[in-house]
Amino acid sequence: MAKRIQISQHGGPEVMQAIDFDPADPLAGEVQIENKAIGINYIDTYVRSGLYPASLPSGLGSEAAGIVRRVGPGVTVLKPGDRVVYAQATLGAYSEVHNVAVERVALLPDAISFEQAAASFLKGLTVYYLLRQTYVVQPDERFLFHAAAGGVGLIACQWAKALGAHLIGTVGSAEKAQRAKDAGAWATINYREENIAERVSELTQGKKLRVVYDSVGKDTWEASLDCLQRRGLMVSFGNASGPVTGVDLAILNQKGSLYVTRPSLYGYITTRDALTQASNELFSLLASGAIKVDVPESQKFALVDARQAHQALESRVTQGSSLLIP
Repeated sequence: MAKRIQISQHGGPEVMQAIDFDPADPLAGEVQIENKAIGINYIDTYVRSGLYPASLPSGLGSEAAGIVRRVGPGVTVLKPGDRVVYAQATLGAYSEVHNVAVERVALLPDAISFEQAAASFLKGLTVYYLLRQTYVVQPDERFLFHAAAGGVGLIACQWAKALGAHLIGTVGSAEKAQRAKDAGAWATINYREENIAERVSELTQGKKLRVVYDSVGKDTWEASLDCLQRRGLMVSFGNASGPVTGVDLAILNQKGSLYVTRPSLYGYITTRDALTQASNELFSLLASGAIKVDVPESQKFALVDARQAHQALESRVTQGSSLLIP
């Protein structure tokens, strides 16, 4: 028997229940992983709340690091005992044991701990596709990245610095501004006290930006568009304040023939080769120290305390990554 977190209805953190279950044998093309550290991501709250519908009852979570315990028929690239990390798995990573399709699993170098991996893999792959594929950020380029002190944002700050680019990050407090700057943000904007578009203009001597990365959604939609130069690209990749709905496409014309994309990791990392390429670049930056992921002890929760973890995440009191520890 093993323990996992399950929801039988959509709603707030209170709908999550810790239950015992008997793990199934891994199917063909799957490996069974004993999780050592589990990544908590904002998308998990979307599944729990019903913003991203799931068939009920459902597990939660898609990212963790651990040890391969068993392999299913036909699996040759991994073996029992391998240290691994995975993301994009079928829902259910909030668990002591999870069966995962082998194309979602990467070998974890010894230089990277389970906690580092679980805290950075999905977020790091997200930053990889955003900065390296959706739009290829260039050295010395200035761009806007919302929620710069969040889990994805702090990795983006460090990755941008490694690329020699200038990330302007929005934050909600002076403490978070300092955290983003310490991670490598070129400049920060406190959205609670400053007008985002006006501050961008001040920082760039009146020049607008080629690209804005926005995971906040509804609350920052128009401000993001106002920061873009003619034919600039709005990358809307999250809904932390609620989804962007009812968009009048004419606004894109009025603000300068703008482009908008709504990407996700699932549209970019679609094969094991793509996962290997992305994870190798991420692991190289982690191993070199160019990207550091330090999870405060206050943001490490026991698996059975998943409710408290979601409450902390949604109250925006967390900074960077949080983990569940089985």
